[in-house]
Amino acid sequence: MENIKSYVQENKDRFISELIELLKIPSVSADSAYSQDVIDTSEAVKLSLEKAGCDKVEICETDGYPIVYGEKIIDPALPTILVYGHYDVQPADPIELWTSPPFEPVIKTTDIHPEGAIFARGACDDKGQMYMHVKAFEYMIQNNNLPCNVKFMIEGEEEVGSVNLKTFVENNTEKLKNDVILISDTGMISNQQPSITTGLRGLSYVEVEVTGPNRDLHSGLYGGAVANPINILAKMIASLHDENNHITIPGFYDNVEELSLEERAEMAKAPFSLEDYKKALDLNDVYGEKGYTTNERNSIRPTLDVNGIWGGYTGEGAKTVIASKAFAKISMRLVPNQDWEQITELFTKHFISIAPAGVTVKVKPHHGGQGYVTPIDSIGYKAANMAYTETFGIPAIPVRSGGSIPIVALFEKELKSKTILMGFGLDSDAIHSPNEHFGIFNYLKGIETIPLFYKYFVELSK
Repeated sequence: MENIKSYVQENKDRFISELIELLKIPSVSADSAYSQDVIDTSEAVKLSLEKAGCDKVEICETDGYPIVYGEKIIDPALPTILVYGHYDVQPADPIELWTSPPFEPVIKTTDIHPEGAIFARGACDDKGQMYMHVKAFEYMIQNNNLPCNVKFMIEGEEEVGSVNLKTFVENNTEKLKNDVILISDTGMISNQQPSITTGLRGLSYVEVEVTGPNRDLHSGLYGGAVANPINILAKMIASLHDENNHITIPGFYDNVEELSLEERAEMAKAPFSLEDYKKALDLNDVYGEKGYTTNERNSIRPTLDVNGIWGGYTGEGAKTVIASKAFAKISMRLVPNQDWEQITELFTKHFISIAPAGVTVKVKPHHGGQGYVTPIDSIGYKAANMAYTETFGIPAIPVRSGGSIPIVALFEKELKSKTILMGFGLDSDAIHSPNEHFGIFNYLKGIETIPLFYKYFVELSK
């Protein structure tokens, strides 16, 4: 694979333009107004896999958005790598905070990306990282050095909880049979220091509704005499953390994995500047659970956060009203051994129990998933580390991520294989936020590195 660098440079402009065309399609799975765009994106992904060299590509229908499956089987006796990615993206809101339209990709230079970054929704999460695998596969096919079998499973519902993927995987275990699963939907420490994500947090996502009077009321005539659902909701949410930012739900920490001091010391070896972290976020200080560092709080500890809260009048000017209802969306990031369904049940029971007289409470579970840890002594991890070491000139560091990819635990349960998370994004890429972007360096470096994973995985499997 000596010529991978030259192949990437020769095709650089095409690789970038192809990704830009994919990013122009607003495949927002959470909003039904974009349903046709999501379907159109699945067709575009199918076409890209066919052009790259898959022998078989199909659109697999589900009860929601389709899954694109492709494969190239060169010898059943050789190892098989299953590549997973997703073609759906997060909503672009709030639109007014974007410096350029979210679905009109532009390349801009930044301090971190002097060679430019593509600004668009989905640039890093996950169209850009998914497409690296398509182009890496294209390289191996064009140069006749694909060393093993490869399967692709690219879905369109990751951003809404992969609600139909479980059924698809359960019904297609033979089709999806593999020796290792490869995903690029995570990040790395920096463009100078690669890392491999070895742990993911689980997730429980709920929506709560607090109802008071049967209609909105005049705040002068009724204020002080009836429960205000917005006031009540704010108090209830505030009570979910104590003075040490410890979550107060009974039983919440019962199964939390406690890392040893030695393991925490290993984590602390990863380069990290608290001052740079605060500066990047324009913060005068950090905040979180007492007794843990910033990197521990956002990776090995569970959390509870309000993702949205609303009720009453929020338009221009004033309207003196006591709202009939108040709502909030709440996510809980979970660590290994915490079962997301059990945590959802604990939250529901507790939240209803703390509601005062005068209001009623409903809790609506949305979606969730289990946490995941992959061993660093596996063949897959070693192959990924060798690949990063060759292209970056320095070994990768194993890190735990605060994010969640619920389907990883599902894959291990149903397909009996480990997942390797080879991410090339950066924390500063603003995924799920306005001005999401993906560095040109990162995109091309991913295409350059992925074929080496194939090479080393096959060599280590012998």
